[in-house]
Amino acid sequence: MTPDEQKPDEQKPGRGIHELPGSERTPLASATSTGGVPDDEQIEATIVLRRREPVPDEVLRNPIPRDEFVLRYGADPADIAAVEAEAKAAGATVLSVDAGERRIRIRAAASVVRDLFGATLESASHEAASGQTVRFRQRTGSLSLPDAMHGRVVAVLGLDDRPQATAHFVVSAASAATSYTPVQVSDIYRFPAGTDGSGRTVAIIELGGGFDASDLDTYFSSLGITTPRVTAVGVDGASNVPGGDPNGADGEVLLDIEVVGAVAPAADIVVYFAPNTDAGFVDAVTQAAHADPTPDAMSISWGQSEDAWTQQARTALDDALVDAAALGVTVTAAAGDNGSSDNVDDGRAHVDFPASSPHVLGCGGTSLKANATTGVVASEVVWNDGAGQGATGGGVSDAFGLPSWQSSVGVPASSSGATGRGVPDVSGVADPETGYRVRVDGTDAVIGGTSAVAPLWAGLTARLVQALGSPVGLLPLRLYPDATASATAPGFRDIVSGNNGAYSARAGWDACTGLGVPNGDALLAALRAAS
Repeated sequence: MTPDEQKPDEQKPGRGIHELPGSERTPLASATSTGGVPDDEQIEATIVLRRREPVPDEVLRNPIPRDEFVLRYGADPADIAAVEAEAKAAGATVLSVDAGERRIRIRAAASVVRDLFGATLESASHEAASGQTVRFRQRTGSLSLPDAMHGRVVAVLGLDDRPQATAHFVVSAASAATSYTPVQVSDIYRFPAGTDGSGRTVAIIELGGGFDASDLDTYFSSLGITTPRVTAVGVDGASNVPGGDPNGADGEVLLDIEVVGAVAPAADIVVYFAPNTDAGFVDAVTQAAHADPTPDAMSISWGQSEDAWTQQARTALDDALVDAAALGVTVTAAAGDNGSSDNVDDGRAHVDFPASSPHVLGCGGTSLKANATTGVVASEVVWNDGAGQGATGGGVSDAFGLPSWQSSVGVPASSSGATGRGVPDVSGVADPETGYRVRVDGTDAVIGGTSAVAPLWAGLTARLVQALGSPVGLLPLRLYPDATASATAPGFRDIVSGNNGAYSARAGWDACTGLGVPNGDALLAALRAAS
């Protein structure tokens, strides 16, 4: 029997074995096995610990300082000590420990990982959408925990390092008949006058690619804007590495930075680069949420259908988003670019995660025809360019229940009949044929996708916070109170035409464009009135 075939109950005698709930994983359907994982292969993993106590809704409504949050809702020092000791005793090296983030990072040989967590591993590869062969390590079955970790550990991530998410941007196939600079988009949506994001910080999560400062200088100079201060932060060994391919991950990175920088030019931008794995995603969001200074907004343009996540990884990422909300961070997440199917070919509707988390502002997409000079809108409908050509994501979650703040807007049942969280909350222009003019790897391009809407709303959030003088945190809590099943909320222009496949636009909230597109001045006035 090879080490990869070792079963959890065949581990060291006298040591309790407990299955880790939600850790079941199946092989990637498109993957080809290329053999076993060598015993001496070094594997880095993230161990996520339980909270001292659950975060109450009141803290999400009224964020608290990080030091208070860590003391009340971080990891218990006793839990840290027990888990760290067990990992070291098994032969793992502890790389870092953070009680507030509830994370322990370890490095261990594959043989240690198999013994410690009962992991069944294999090497695999598949052909990515780009045509490149991607090689990775995948695991099957459930993980197990020894006695000292049982009850204390809620997730073990990174043992399987298959690509976890995709970037939600779409490059226009040809010169778009209609396109806008992000500044023009912000003017059309009437972002609050007299604001520019001064004194605010926007975090951006990236799972690949990179940017070159010369691209940013050239781009912002063309807009007549001083290049914003942009800082790159590496997570789990990743870094800012431009790939030189405008159609690759660099397109996502530059789109995000250029949209935020154009609409909130005085804000500080911090870009977190992490590996495209479940561990990388969770670690990047957690690190960004707990950064000093705490960001006012966090933009996430990467995601994957809820079905493509293990329950433990989905819960761990949602918990990181809880941290962000409790600390006052508004997280904006792209709803996806493949309509109501979310690129799952089972004939049912699916939603994208993390946009389906009840702790983010889910961002859908429209197709916009407007006069860029006057800001007058001729038409704006749901973005749907037809089968295989791109459409806004949106629908109803099977993983997260209906939040209280969506209870009055008429969210339908999901395709499985569940009463779930409706996606998206808000929208903005995303159609690549009415897209954003950006610069990527020395090339001027027009790019769309809901990837553009997440940074657009993150930039708007920075300007709202600047005007209000305090963080807005979990923004949906402030947006929905005056919305009904047939009327949208103050501060929005309702989108009532079009569909994304299974769902159609209508008066009020819908599973295509949410509450609609912003009228920034009116939204600021509504937030001021509510506070």
